[in-house]
Amino acid sequence: ISHTVCIYLPREHRLQPIISKSEVLLEKVGRAGVITINRPKVLNALNLPMIRQIYPQLKKWENDKETEIVIIKGAGGKAFCAGGDIRAVTEAGKAGDPLAEDFFREEYILNNAIGACKKPYIALIDGITMGGGVGLSVHGRFRVASEKTLFAMPETAIGLFPDVGGGYFLPRLRGKLGLFLALTGFRLKGRDVQRAGVATHFVESKKIPDLEKELVDLKSPSADDVSRVYTSLCFFFFFLLSKSRSSPSFCLSLSHSLCLLSQTLARMSPTSLKITFKQLQAGAALSLPDVLVMEYRLSQACMRGCDFYEGVRAVLVDKDQSPKWNPSTLEELSDQTVEQCFSSLGEKDLTF
Repeated sequence: ISHTVCIYLPREHRLQPIISKSEVLLEKVGRAGVITINRPKVLNALNLPMIRQIYPQLKKWENDKETEIVIIKGAGGKAFCAGGDIRAVTEAGKAGDPLAEDFFREEYILNNAIGACKKPYIALIDGITMGGGVGLSVHGRFRVASEKTLFAMPETAIGLFPDVGGGYFLPRLRGKLGLFLALTGFRLKGRDVQRAGVATHFVESKKIPDLEKELVDLKSPSADDVSRVYTSLCFFFFFLLSKSRSSPSFCLSLSHSLCLLSQTLARMSPTSLKITFKQLQAGAALSLPDVLVMEYRLSQACMRGCDFYEGVRAVLVDKDQSPKWNPSTLEELSDQTVEQCFSSLGEKDLTF
């Protein structure tokens, strides 16, 4: 049960009690604003009350001359944020409750505010980072992964699409990696999160408290100052190409991988796959705000459809892993039906 707590800062920093709901802790530490997502029992899943706490505080810190940087992290050691509160959204969508509109609208407004934040925004993605957790981190200037980081956008498996600005950052990853991650929900782990370009830096999990302390101890920090702190604690990694691409073992591995890829795509919602493909094609040429406007239209199309509810049932509720998609194949889904998902909502369109 949520309750109100009073947080007092260490003596070495200016004492400043801040009242906060326990699901999100909002602290001023030195010249840093620190956001802690505090629902460890549900892997720090993001809900609407949490969004409504984070957004105004972020805007306040952005305009506060005494706040130089913003740090966001997750409590509990297992997850930064494993996603949005999908079950609540599902029940709301079934009942016609406005939560199904409000959650996506306000979440995307927060995602845009993170992307536009004038202060260095630092996400410590130490642990599971999926869905809504990606939206809380990937649009910030600095994203720090560790060996515990597990990144994925698994939405096509539940009849949704990689939202929270996925249409913006995924097509900007090197090659077609973003499209692969979007369609398959493939999980990146540890150093691969930084190699892929999702994270900007990599730090061993045990060093993250030291990193955070150095950041909050900075005096009048600039983005360059923050970068220098990372340089002292971070490791940088790059893709290494195999020297044995032409070997028989490589060819067998490639054949096996393609087979697994086909099997993975066959389990996903055909509607989600087509929507996602078009989303990333369009998003590659759009700004983040324009992508979020597009994604809000898609979110409401999914709320009107049936695959989202069936996907949540199969994956999260009954857990039988056997969704009955409608339509059940890509061939049955017309281009016109997909196009309608991108149509304007008129007065209900997302605006910033």
